[in-house]
Amino acid sequence: MSADTSSGQGAENGSAPQVPATGWARFKQIGPGIMAAATGVGAGDLVATMVAGARYGYTLFWAVLLGTVFKLALGEAVGRWHLGGERTMLSGWRSLGRWATAYFGVYIVIWGFVYGATAMSASALPLNALFPVLPVGGWAALCGLLGLALVWFGRYAVLEKIMTVLVGVMFVTVVGTAFLVGPNLLELGEGLVPRLPAGSVAYVLGLMGGVGGTITMAAYGYWTFAKGWRTPKWLPIMRMDNTVGYLTTGIFVVAMLVVGAEILLGQDLTESDKGLLNLGDVLAADYGEWARIPFLVGFFAVAFSSVIGVWNGVSLLFADWWRTWRLPKEAPVETAEAYDHKAGMHSAPYRIYLLWLTFPPMLLLLFSKPFQLTLVYGVLGALFMPFLAGTLLVLLNSRSMMPAEHRSRWLSNTLLVLCLLLFVGVAINELVGLF
Repeated sequence: MSADTSSGQGAENGSAPQVPATGWARFKQIGPGIMAAATGVGAGDLVATMVAGARYGYTLFWAVLLGTVFKLALGEAVGRWHLGGERTMLSGWRSLGRWATAYFGVYIVIWGFVYGATAMSASALPLNALFPVLPVGGWAALCGLLGLALVWFGRYAVLEKIMTVLVGVMFVTVVGTAFLVGPNLLELGEGLVPRLPAGSVAYVLGLMGGVGGTITMAAYGYWTFAKGWRTPKWLPIMRMDNTVGYLTTGIFVVAMLVVGAEILLGQDLTESDKGLLNLGDVLAADYGEWARIPFLVGFFAVAFSSVIGVWNGVSLLFADWWRTWRLPKEAPVETAEAYDHKAGMHSAPYRIYLLWLTFPPMLLLLFSKPFQLTLVYGVLGALFMPFLAGTLLVLLNSRSMMPAEHRSRWLSNTLLVLCLLLFVGVAINELVGLF
């Protein structure tokens, strides 16, 4: 994949970018973390956090902070594997055995079919509320086609700029809404003390393990490669970039917890994406239409940024999976230098998966999700985050694949073990709910 450098900012002039020496020049390199932040936090995540705030006030604030720390650790681990080991995630999974790449291949195909419909529908809801000239299904199809066009024809640098704008809109509207309703700082401070109110375990697991934590976390390393970062020299900038991205995620989540705790406490809310439409109506009733419209614009930015990020990042994952799956069994594990255009943004598998995300899911916009498909999707999805955390633990401590200076130390290993235990808990909770 790495030879497809035309999609990266630093490689657009035909050569790999140099690591900046100064602080401000380094800060301007931030980008893949913003992609991860915008993609990982969708409308459903904000609704889940808002509902937690509406039911328990600020009591679960500690869970939000811990979840942010865990995502920071996991994102750093993914980035360190790509840059420190100079290999992609799929290359690492291939080294663990055929079972790992087989599991991921089944998961990414089913996930894309179901998620494509979910992402398009979430983007369509605020557009339908703002402009009811089309039904939700019509807006959803248009959002899918727009996402397809932007990702099909756009270089990575262009997509990164679009995502940065969408994150700016999200920040102004979502965080602005939290300031509008006014956080209770005293109660927020009390929420730093870990407590488990009755019936809150599922919400704690969701806040710590669910928000911003999906298959898109595995895409982070591919965005660092697309940016032009290819060697361990970029590790300090990757860590800064990852920190900025997940701190941004944490701020969004805290903002929605504040909104839920301040103006929706005690209300019975829908736990679907439509819950954000309900919030828009409450804002209109309490503050006027001027508060509702910007919030709906922010709702669209949250949802549509996930469309762009998934259409690009998960398609890169699929392209590399296809390339990896077709390698002969006896082929050695490759380093980044071995990747070519067969797994980049101009490759056929990349474009095929883009089409898979866009057109087949439109059928689900017309019909309810088939029960069997939803069940398989739920099972494979529940297992993915434990799979990611567990395999990173193995790969980042591998003496044969990871240079000694970039292997995990006690802090990273401790956080990854805690992530693994958390995600196993989330998986068990989800599987119990499914069956």
